[in-house]
Amino acid sequence: MPNTTYAFDETQDFFLNNQVTLRQPKVGYRAGVDPVFLAASIDAKAGDRVLDVGAGHGAASICLAHRRPDCTITGIEIRPDLARLANENAKLNNFHSRVQIQTGDLTDKLWGVDIEAFNHVMANPPYLPASRASIPVGNLRYSSDVEGHAVLADWVDFLLNKVCRKGSITLIHRADRLDEILSLLHGRAGEVIVFPLWPKRGLPANRVIVRARKAVHSPATVASGLVLHDEDGEYTNEARKILNGSANPLSKIKLK
Repeated sequence: MPNTTYAFDETQDFFLNNQVTLRQPKVGYRAGVDPVFLAASIDAKAGDRVLDVGAGHGAASICLAHRRPDCTITGIEIRPDLARLANENAKLNNFHSRVQIQTGDLTDKLWGVDIEAFNHVMANPPYLPASRASIPVGNLRYSSDVEGHAVLADWVDFLLNKVCRKGSITLIHRADRLDEILSLLHGRAGEVIVFPLWPKRGLPANRVIVRARKAVHSPATVASGLVLHDEDGEYTNEARKILNGSANPLSKIKLK
């Protein structure tokens, strides 16, 4: 497992209507709406265990811990410096008793979490295969934006391996890789929900949230999705509700 550690300056930023505080690198990967929407999509109940794969500095884990004060969250992050920062962020928000981020590589078969140990598994994987990336290898965003030795198939395998039967896996990813995600889920998980995120009305979706349940065979649903921005560039009311911590984007989808 690579033991890459970077020295970086930090900023302190606020999420969920200033209810969550995150320290994050000033340069490189910085949390935007994606981890907030990912956390909002997890339908965790009291006592549930959640795994955050590729946890980074803990944005999704901590947003979920704020939304659901009665679940526990384990994270896996390949970079030791980001895992350390994630645990510091958990302590900063008083979630350290329920949020623990471990350093680990999802391709490491010996990483110490049992199979089928979690009710929900979530991930915000790198969006680009190396063959399509224009980001230089030394760029601080490279490891968060570009797949390394673990490609999308490895991520999906890991998620399905760690979630319990009937449990959910949830990813947020680029819309142009939806066909690949669905092919990787085919025959292994069902009750798939595809939830597009439209940047503005009339524009193609550039992100999708995909949720599926292991060992379930119900048919897939393509949701109407959500428009992020009005014509003036401001967030829509629907997007604001999620970013402020008061809504789950998938909660209105009725499944039979």
